[in-house]
Amino acid sequence: MSRTNFESLIVYQLAERLADELWKIVLKWNLFARDTVGKQIIRAADSVGANIAEGTGRGSFQDNRRFVRISRGSLYEARHWLRRAYNRRLLTEKEVNKLKPIIDELTPKLNAYLRSIGNVPEKQRATDN
Repeated sequence: MSRTNFESLIVYQLAERLADELWKIVLKWNLFARDTVGKQIIRAADSVGANIAEGTGRGSFQDNRRFVRISRGSLYEARHWLRRAYNRRLLTEKEVNKLKPIIDELTPKLNAYLRSIGNVPEKQRATDN
């Protein structure tokens, strides 16, 4: 399969890495933990990359920015569920130490990506309304 433009973005690659690492961790949990906290974490983490991908395919700066903001919200949701998982002793210290650097790199890169998309030109804004 050929690579699309979003797949070459470092921010997307980090989102994929986070989602894949979380998947490996959650698969080891008992059924109750997987069915409650696990599903929430996986959905939120998968949504980070999915929204980056969808935004790049929308064709306008405005739509792309909107989907990157949704992606950022999903990242923060994943962080919430990770805190819950850690407090409920579902995550080990070793797992946290593996995930934290990914999140610490992804968060500012996602914000930088949002800033890099650019403002909607005044002319386009007038035609969109």
